[in-house]
Parts: sequence; structure tokens; C-alpha cells
Amino acid sequence: MDARPHRFAGPTAGRTTEHFVPAGKVLKDSPLPTATQELVALRVSQINGCAVCVDMHTREAAAAGETPVRLDLVAVWREATVFTGAERAALELAEQGARVADTANGVSEAAWAYAAEHYDEQQLAALMILVSFMNTANRLSIMTQQPAGTYGPDQFR
Repeated sequence: MDARPHRFAGPTAGRTTEHFVPAGKVLKDSPLPTATQELVALRVSQINGCAVCVDMHTREAAAAGETPVRLDLVAVWREATVFTGAERAALELAEQGARVADTANGVSEAAWAYAAEHYDEQQLAALMILVSFMNTANRLSIMTQQPAGTYGPDQFR
């Protein structure tokens, strides 16, 4: 697959991503645990069918010490016993946030309350922004047909 013009090319895209890319860096430095960030980014990318982002977040998670078993089970986290209650709450919120068109109300009160049991206000804000950020990044990568398979950890930091 050949990538379409790079999503950061041109003055409009360049000026926009001057703000978008640093926002991702702010999220990395948020109080939301790194493992949770990578699991959420991976799950949202799986849902959206973004191959380059699945590649990126699988490699980033592995570089941060995530185990192959947990990475393999992210797509079926409900049936897996390897995730903490907090991670399960984050994954539920991430799934509902990635699939807002599937329901009339977006993220359910139950999913929000479950996440609030495990994360403080700052972490919840970071989680919500991360899901939104990943939805945007996935769509940009899909629309520009970015190929998967060549990402190296910390490539965009």
C-alpha cells in the first residue's frame, strides 16, 4: 500500500499538527499510568482498524515492559483475567468512547462511574482526552493510508 500525501505536509496540516503532536506528549506525561495509556491506545486503534497505530502502540507497550500475553488479549479483554479492575474500567470507557455512534448516549453512566472508582479527576480527564486523541490519530492515519510494520519505539517523541 502506498501512503497518500503525508498528513503533516502543507501549511494547514503543518500549523494544525504543531498543536496536535505536542498534545500527545502532554498526555504521555499525564498521571494516567503508562501501561493503561498504551492498552487504551491499542484498543481504540484495534476498534478503528488503524494498522499503523496498532503497530505503534503494540511496540510502545512492549518497550515499556508490557507482556506479550496481555498485548495478545487486549482485543478480548472482557474474557481475559490478566487485566486489573482499573485497566478493565479504562478499556470499557475506551471502547464506548471509540464507538459513540453505536449508542444514543455515547459513554454510559455505568462505564463512567466504574472508571471514576479507579481514577481521580486528572486521570479521568487524561483518559477521556486520550480516547479522543486516538480516534483522531486513527482517522488521520487511515485516511492517508499509513502502512504498518516499520514503527520503532519512541519514533515520534
